[in-house]
Amino acid sequence: MVVAQHLPYFDPRTLSKLEGLALHAHGTVEGAVTGAHRSPFHGFAAEFAEHREYAPGDDLRYVDWKVYGRSDRVFVKQFEEETNFACHVLLDASESMSYRSDAAPLSKLEFAKHIAAAISYVVVKQQDAIGLITFDREIDQAVRPGSHAGHWKQISHVLETTKLKTESRESRVEPQPQLSTLDAQLSSLFADLSERLVQRGVVVVLSDLFANPDSLMLGLKRLRHRKHDVRVWQIVDPAEEDFPFDDPTLFHGLEGWTDLPTEPRLLRTAYQHEFISHRESLRRQCRDLSIDFAVLRTDLPVEFAIKQCLASY
Repeated sequence: MVVAQHLPYFDPRTLSKLEGLALHAHGTVEGAVTGAHRSPFHGFAAEFAEHREYAPGDDLRYVDWKVYGRSDRVFVKQFEEETNFACHVLLDASESMSYRSDAAPLSKLEFAKHIAAAISYVVVKQQDAIGLITFDREIDQAVRPGSHAGHWKQISHVLETTKLKTESRESRVEPQPQLSTLDAQLSSLFADLSERLVQRGVVVVLSDLFANPDSLMLGLKRLRHRKHDVRVWQIVDPAEEDFPFDDPTLFHGLEGWTDLPTEPRLLRTAYQHEFISHRESLRRQCRDLSIDFAVLRTDLPVEFAIKQCLASY
């Protein structure tokens, strides 16, 4: 498969290292019958996507004879439903995803964008459909699932134009945001997502998951209730996990929280305990819902990170 040159986030050198990888669905998903997964649903109309040049073995029923009459070249019609399952990537673009420490080459958001592009490459290469939704506290941009050649440009455009919705410190209104309000927004967001994702398939969540685990799980339960195969990949900067700070430090509050001047050495043990407890709570609750959970550190090469996640599938 040839990816169009100079598409942001689709680096040919990185993509070449993904050869042989595949993203497989667990159990039954909805789609058509020509790729790696077979759907139990038949008889629905397929939507025309594009033409491609005829290749030996193609079904002659799909030859576009009108195009042949005009050009003396044989093309076949491709349809969206020639794919066999849809993978929906949900990309968190909230303010906390802006963080990048000196130990990482990319911010969490930029790293997640590269992961999303890599997933897109793997899925389309195996003749399945890929969709992308970016969100903060509400849905921002969306690309419906597809697998035709022009889809690369749509995915790339959304990744390139997805920006953090930051709030200037001068415009912030005290007091700090209440968790109950954020939890309600999160629950509403996932309710909206579950309504949008009509076609049952694989859902990959790329987020730092900095929210109340119970609220996150309530949202993910909605996706599982609709029989989606859900994968949750937590994007973490190494400094967030290792907390390597020693000198007095001013920590900048994100997503409405105030700044905090403190002595990191006094906080390290308590912070790391809370960080690990939060992660293990997410891992445990994901396991109870049959949701795959993985942690991706932003100091890892993209190809290594995605291989790590797909190795067991």
